[in-house]
Amino acid sequence: MLLSAVGMTARQCDIAILGGGLAGGLVALALRRVRPDLTLTIVEQGTVLGGNHVWSFFGTDVGKAGRELLDGLIVAAWPEYSVIFPTFERHLKTSYYSITSERFDAKLRAELGDDAIITGVRALACSASNVTLSDGTRIEAGAVIDARGLRNMEHLTGGWQKFVGQKLKLTTPHGLASPIVKDVTVEQADGYRFVYCLPFAPDEIFIEDTYYADDAKLDIVTLRKRIAEYAEARGWHVAEVLAEEHGVLPVVAGGNFDAFWRSTGGTVARAGARAGLFQAVTSYSLPDAVRYALALAQQSDLSGAALAAFSEGWARRHWQRGKYLRALSAMLFAGAKPAQRHRVLERFYTLDHRLIERFYAGRMTALDKARVLIGKPPIPIVTALGVLTGLGNKPQPLSFAGNRA
Repeated sequence: MLLSAVGMTARQCDIAILGGGLAGGLVALALRRVRPDLTLTIVEQGTVLGGNHVWSFFGTDVGKAGRELLDGLIVAAWPEYSVIFPTFERHLKTSYYSITSERFDAKLRAELGDDAIITGVRALACSASNVTLSDGTRIEAGAVIDARGLRNMEHLTGGWQKFVGQKLKLTTPHGLASPIVKDVTVEQADGYRFVYCLPFAPDEIFIEDTYYADDAKLDIVTLRKRIAEYAEARGWHVAEVLAEEHGVLPVVAGGNFDAFWRSTGGTVARAGARAGLFQAVTSYSLPDAVRYALALAQQSDLSGAALAAFSEGWARRHWQRGKYLRALSAMLFAGAKPAQRHRVLERFYTLDHRLIERFYAGRMTALDKARVLIGKPPIPIVTALGVLTGLGNKPQPLSFAGNRA
């Protein structure tokens, strides 16, 4: 359904979504499929929906309804994946899938229609029922959902996951049959470092160099060089860099949820990272984005006030469920020295594959949590207890100030 225009600088719709990334886009898709009668508007400050990203997920992260929501977005699928640590290599029989921003943008445009999408402008101000854009347009909506990404992180503590990824065209086939989700045999520079590889075609591979670090400074030039060195060490000769992405994500170890919520949007409904909906250890957001989009689309009251209350309640429950994962992040950043952080997760990947699946999906059981802590600890027990009780080292407050290149 096309949006109705009111004058040259005004638009009306039932629901306006600020931010055309993963969270905002999935909310729009879910609403379109459940409530095709609604008029939607997505506002994205970039030129395309989804930006420039590769999102990946495990088959066990989403249920049947989630797979249906993601239908048409997936560009690659594999029946297994592997992890490589200095002391062992393991192949896990869990399916793995990838989505690219190009496919994401095309799918949303096909389902929503270009008239429902505004790109290249910023939202300057918003309330639960209206938005003012940088080009002077004013949107009047039955509800506004803010999915523009995380902001005001001073109320959270932890560290950073930062990365540069490149899709490479090779001169010869790479010979990799399935993804390497973590290769930790690389030099442990700037904290816990691993390399991630996705074999998209026999002679095309996506390589991402990732760090769990204390600061958010991203040295893109150095990471590009390390990707090239990794490819060369594997015997992969690069013919062309087809695409590149980079990012800095928070790894949350603690904080004040109430203060965080107040600082991110007042009485406006939120989605995605803006609502803190990501896994605390991995910064992994797709499972939460899928679950949230499906739940929101089923709400009977889609007014601005009702969706604001729904989003706060959902985010608060997510924060409460994430207490254990934040404790693991705290041990990672406050309990382990940077060069030894990989040991915290090295033992984890020796555990039952079903536990690992539940960890990524953010659905660990009480028994899972106990099993992770039982056995030889990856850091001294006194240090671990100090971090967990708050009597020892404490994670630092999160702040981009002066850190992002």
